[in-house]
Amino acid sequence: MQRAQPRAMRLPEWICMDRGKVITVSELNRRIKTSLEDVYVDIWVEAEISNLRVPASGHCYLTLKDPSSQLRAVMFRYARSRLRFIPQDGMQVVCRGSINVYEPRGEYQLVIERMEPCGAGALQMAFEQLKNRLAAEGLFDEERKQPLPFLPRRICVITSPTGAAVRDILHVLTRRFPGLHISVLPVAVQGENAAQEIAAAIDDANAHAVADVLIVGRGGGSLEDLWAFNEECVARAICRSAIPVISAVGHEIDFTIADFAADMRAPTPSAAAELAVREKGDLVRTVRNLSMALSRRLAQRMRVEKAALCSAAGRLVRCARMVADAQIACGDAHQRLLACLPRLCALRRAAARTARQRLLTLSPRQRIAAHRAAAGFLQVALGRNMTVALARTRARVRGELARLSALNPAAVLARGFCIARMQTTGRVVRSSSEVSAGERLRITLHEGSADCIIETVHG
Repeated sequence: MQRAQPRAMRLPEWICMDRGKVITVSELNRRIKTSLEDVYVDIWVEAEISNLRVPASGHCYLTLKDPSSQLRAVMFRYARSRLRFIPQDGMQVVCRGSINVYEPRGEYQLVIERMEPCGAGALQMAFEQLKNRLAAEGLFDEERKQPLPFLPRRICVITSPTGAAVRDILHVLTRRFPGLHISVLPVAVQGENAAQEIAAAIDDANAHAVADVLIVGRGGGSLEDLWAFNEECVARAICRSAIPVISAVGHEIDFTIADFAADMRAPTPSAAAELAVREKGDLVRTVRNLSMALSRRLAQRMRVEKAALCSAAGRLVRCARMVADAQIACGDAHQRLLACLPRLCALRRAAARTARQRLLTLSPRQRIAAHRAAAGFLQVALGRNMTVALARTRARVRGELARLSALNPAAVLARGFCIARMQTTGRVVRSSSEVSAGERLRITLHEGSADCIIETVHG
């Protein structure tokens, strides 16, 4: 790879100017910017990536360093979108770009236009990174792969219409199964928009259900030639296809992301055609052999069934005689039954009359009437007894009320008596020995009360 060299360094005139002339910081930064950006244009730098940041703007900010120095760098979104690998901290890379000076802060950085990894090529690294990421998502798991149909009726080939691969596939398909419905969706298999065309063709084939099997591939080539089949959009289109997909990219030693995502990988386009459809001659011979074996089995089965049928016919004749005998026995039993029915009915009628008479004798109606009369008598007696008991109870209650009234203290007070209590303690005074002159008493009368002072106590 030819790498541009920096321009020959020539000191600008302002560096050699007279010491007596003073300039501002802005003027100095402007002159440094002009000098550096004019000299360090289209340069290549080999370094290690560190402090890698990719904000929402899509630009990539990083630091390039070696054992003794470091350089700030930036890769704008349009340049980063052209990378075929994902830069990471610690990765050794070679960058191509130009020095840019941010004049307000007096800082300079390398604006990267192109980046390549040291050692392994960028395409190989991009291949490994995408393979590991899709494998971690489960896109290559065997559980999600679909089986190929035993005998597809329609096969769709997605490849270049002018390449050798499509001719090999069509030749093998028509040789193995003449008359098979084959359709070709022409796409570009290398170039800038090839991956998008292949993914769109897979989606269109599913949207219109054009086939039972899809063959996606191309002939051999370099890793760069086969790169369209290493793009993420192709892998995801294969994974979401409801139609089984056979990947047929390159030669047997070539592996692409499409091979891992497909339901089946074929080492070559011709092998893909052989995997897609079985040999018609083999199928015809198998069907013929199965038909002959079926005919032999049917003939043998018919002989066995015929013998069984003859044996059953003999048993059927014997069964017919048994049925005739049974019919005669049934006729005799029917006649005997008709003869016995009138006598049997008469006996049953006599028994029914006897049971009715017994039932009338044992009828509970008379007992119910007697019990009703007894219940009426008891009800009348209960009413009389309740009246007498209530009268006696009322008389007893009135007597008790009279005795209670006689014992009521209020009635005693009404007859002129009173109750004397100590005014301080409220204790009832029952004897003159319980009080002394000068003590205060409260006298409770029939109506109201009065406070008094004892002047003299008489024993």
